[in-house]
Amino acid sequence: MKISNDILYVGVNDHDIDLFEGHYIVPEGMAYNSYVVNGGKTAVMDSVDGHFTDEWIGNIKGVMDGKSPDYLVIQHMEPDHSGSILGFMKEFPEAVIVSSQKAFTMMANFFEGEEFADRRIVVKEGDTLELGSHTLSFIAAPMVHWPEVIMTYDSTDKVLFSADAFGRFGALDVIGETSRDDDDWACEARRYYFGIVGKYGMQAQAVLKKAAALDIQAICALHGPVLVDDLGYYLGLYDTWTKYESESKGVVIAYTSVYGNTKKAVELLAEKLEAKGVPAVEVTDLARDDIAEAVEDAFRYDTVVFATTTFNNDIFPFMKEFINSLTERNYQNKRLAFIENGSWAPQAAKVMKSMLEGCKNMTYAEHDVKIVSALSDESRAQIDALADELAAAYR
Repeated sequence: MKISNDILYVGVNDHDIDLFEGHYIVPEGMAYNSYVVNGGKTAVMDSVDGHFTDEWIGNIKGVMDGKSPDYLVIQHMEPDHSGSILGFMKEFPEAVIVSSQKAFTMMANFFEGEEFADRRIVVKEGDTLELGSHTLSFIAAPMVHWPEVIMTYDSTDKVLFSADAFGRFGALDVIGETSRDDDDWACEARRYYFGIVGKYGMQAQAVLKKAAALDIQAICALHGPVLVDDLGYYLGLYDTWTKYESESKGVVIAYTSVYGNTKKAVELLAEKLEAKGVPAVEVTDLARDDIAEAVEDAFRYDTVVFATTTFNNDIFPFMKEFINSLTERNYQNKRLAFIENGSWAPQAAKVMKSMLEGCKNMTYAEHDVKIVSALSDESRAQIDALADELAAAYR
């Protein structure tokens, strides 16, 4: 793939992976992106997962016309991007690594003391690397999403190499090499962002402000397609996500159900909300559906209903995992409602509210729903009242 006349793609696709970072389901595989910038001198942008070292080096040689690269720029030290550093440095013994001081410290930890003291250039915010016809400028991006991260801007072709920011799940030979402003990109990029970077919205906002001062014609992330055309769409979504603002109007109902009674209550509420014209109603079974998808939807929509059972004097484990996944990512700026079930001492709503009490700028629905074992006329009436209250906000 050609990004420009002087910038070429040399990354790899991973179709063997089942869980990215041991956590995220990736049915479309994963791309580990790497790029070559040729300005007379040549810089390779980032390494790839160690399982693909030989393929990656072969890709580099395939675009180098017999020359050896001068630099390897390492923006992020997570092993899916740093795993082939040793192989590269052995293959190209004259090359120099360019990275942040924290990254070289991490290299020593990953590579048994090797930090390339005689083959390195340490860079920081505002430093540049001259390649001849191209100049690379470095942007500090700490905690987006590791502390050593830098991004790189090529002022000649106006390309931002954005490290893990603007990434997306999926191998490029499945999802395509470039993206336009489509829902497919947004869905998997949103799941990626909130799952992996979401805790660090403040830090990502700081980097976005730096990017706003640049003339950017393409964004080359370490995962997912190269972003071209209508970059305002992607930057706008990231601005919304990093501010923890709701992207869409609608209600997410996230539930667990042991014997199906809580599920019946959820289905009844969803039916009533749809009948009352709520613009979107998303229902997710936390025991069976991808929890990362549920987290994504909980950040995307403006209203979330939590529905679960009292369990061991607490709440059902999948709901506890879900709420923890939200709170550890700085969940905020939402309207919340609760459905609880319990056969002799229902207290799930109390537990869920206590878990969420540290979240900022939350509005709680006036009406909660309490089920004692199974639906009754009383709990159905509570569902009616909650449906009326939630739907009223969208009229």
